[in-house]
Amino acid sequence: MHISPITCYRPAPHAASTFASLPYDVFDRAEAAAYVAVHPQSFLAIDRPETAFGPEQDMYAPEVYQKAGELIRQKAYEGTLVKDVTPCLYLYRLKQGEHTQIGVVAACSVAEYDDGTIRRHEKTRPEKTADRVNHIRATGAQTGPVFVAYRDSMAIDIIVDAARAASPLYDFTDEQGVRQTVWRIARPVAVEALATAFSTVPFAYIADGHHRASAAAQVCHDQHAQTGSDEELPADGFLAVLFPASQLNVMAYNRVVADTNGLDEQGLVDALEQAGFEVGPAQDEPVEPAGARVFGLYAFGAWRPLNYNGPAPDPSDDPAGALDVSILQDRVLGPILGVDDPRTSKRISFVGGVEGTAGLQRRAGSDGVAFTLCPTTVDDLMRVSDAGLLMPPKSTWFEPKLRSGLFIRRV
Repeated sequence: MHISPITCYRPAPHAASTFASLPYDVFDRAEAAAYVAVHPQSFLAIDRPETAFGPEQDMYAPEVYQKAGELIRQKAYEGTLVKDVTPCLYLYRLKQGEHTQIGVVAACSVAEYDDGTIRRHEKTRPEKTADRVNHIRATGAQTGPVFVAYRDSMAIDIIVDAARAASPLYDFTDEQGVRQTVWRIARPVAVEALATAFSTVPFAYIADGHHRASAAAQVCHDQHAQTGSDEELPADGFLAVLFPASQLNVMAYNRVVADTNGLDEQGLVDALEQAGFEVGPAQDEPVEPAGARVFGLYAFGAWRPLNYNGPAPDPSDDPAGALDVSILQDRVLGPILGVDDPRTSKRISFVGGVEGTAGLQRRAGSDGVAFTLCPTTVDDLMRVSDAGLLMPPKSTWFEPKLRSGLFIRRV
């Protein structure tokens, strides 16, 4: 695969800790507005520019995106953002408790996204892609990095370890307790060495940020269509952070359905047993699965362990269909609870593992149903992507989350 150094706007060192923010898509509208109200200097005000307007404002109106462009220019004018004009790479380390991961910040190739060298595992929704397309056009920049994984490379590890001997550009701990450290790699020989090492990596995988990648690709294609030129453009690349797969921390992505689809407790148990599940006795203790095809069920004020013993696809033939998230969708959520399309249903919500079982119980309440699952692994993600298949929505939850605003790549 091919990576390129980038020129970018980035926060001045004194402003990095207050400017960088969690990604735009981990907040709903009310949460984003509340966060910006408390953190008015945060990059989230640019990433979610509707926060500058009242709740009645159409968040996809042209003036909202124009506000994002105005805010970036304002931050550059006042010195919160500085322009790094030398093409360079960066190292981005996140440390949360005992977990550490170190990624390379670079531009990945839209052409390799198109031809499958950079592989994906989720469908994108047109309206979500359009939102990021409009944001890129209004700001003239890619403002949120795509989270990319690659199979470990000793050559890359050696270069990354050597580059960390320099003093960091940023080093701060965010409000989630994640230590964020960034190093700049500007020497041409070091940049070339890292690019050469990545050229031996046959494929990379989008772990998170499918809509950001899709939007970057659309802007690239639109620019070439408008110019009628095949010459290289900045938009031919998209902002990414690339991590070795072994360093990634994947947590469970659990499910909550708002109601039982008209079933009483015994009716739900009977339906699950007919679908191939062994349903355990009701208990107060939450069920957190420790193995594949084991689930936890919370309904009617109690937890039950679920063990799936029914038929399922062979992972070698259908790695997507064999996933626990697929078994739950195909055997329970769809046929029993009536959630036929989890991408559009208003009755289902997806809860990242950081919220815990207490959060699931609260969300399910007295009328709903919650399910706990084992995390989908990075190996699962790669197998599905290699097969050209797609996972159900919200199959993976990665922690810690990348911060947005540390690198703003002008296109």
